[in-house]
Amino acid sequence: MQTERVKEFLLELQQLIVERMQQIDGKTFRRDAWQRPEGGGGLSCLVEEGHVLERGGVNFSHVKGDKLPPSASQHRPELAGRRWQAMGVSLVMHPRNPYAPTTHMNVRFFVAEKPGEEPVWWFGGGMDLTPYYGFEEDAIHFHAMCRRSLDPFDTACYPRFKQWCDEYFFLKHRNEPRGIGGIFFDDLSNGGFEQCFNMTESVGDHFLSAYAPILERRADLPYGERERDFQAYRRGRYVEFNLVYDRGTLFGLQSGGRTESILMSMPPIVKWRYDWHPEPGSEEARLYSDFLRPRDWLNA
Repeated sequence: MQTERVKEFLLELQQLIVERMQQIDGKTFRRDAWQRPEGGGGLSCLVEEGHVLERGGVNFSHVKGDKLPPSASQHRPELAGRRWQAMGVSLVMHPRNPYAPTTHMNVRFFVAEKPGEEPVWWFGGGMDLTPYYGFEEDAIHFHAMCRRSLDPFDTACYPRFKQWCDEYFFLKHRNEPRGIGGIFFDDLSNGGFEQCFNMTESVGDHFLSAYAPILERRADLPYGERERDFQAYRRGRYVEFNLVYDRGTLFGLQSGGRTESILMSMPPIVKWRYDWHPEPGSEEARLYSDFLRPRDWLNA
């Protein structure tokens, strides 16, 4: 397999995103290289208490092993007994301003090999947006960039991956979406290595076009205690999803990944309340009624 090509792309993507986020924030990201005793390692790039980002991180990891953790092998029994490698770039941005949305992006590659047999491999990834206060123009822009990243390969991909995202980033115990979605795909191998790699590259390369303009547009809007309080409350949903449902978090923790890097996605300030509901007709209520539901943002 051409794992070195994938690794080179991922490292370049990480550097590009970090440099752009540093331009917007004005504070230099900390770079933290780490090794995993079982095999492999990575590079975590993180900013905390920035000028724009309360916390933001862009992680590269390349881990290896002899035995897959349950989160990866329970649905793929044919992988038993194979050596494996997993590599990817994963990022989460938590702006301080409640009017600027949180975002997540991930692109990854997995391969499991066994002497005398064909390797089993796939790509995965996607990006999604989690606003605290909704702006339709932001949602439309973000989804337009998601579609632009996929249309050159197959115009059927965006609607399929959007639905997959809506279904994946859903808190079943709350019966609500985490945010306004985006695109999500996993176990991608149909069409051959080149096509799957090129499409994954395109998704990663479109992230900055999707998110940076929104962040710059919202980062300096005035806000008060009420908005910060609601942001902290909604961030609780983000924590719940990551710890209960997220496959990447579970895989990382079960495979002996670096805990600090895996949990870097957590927001720094969070609140939970008992049976709280927004005031009817408020902007907080509008997030639920107009944004936290599946919508066709590009054909409204």
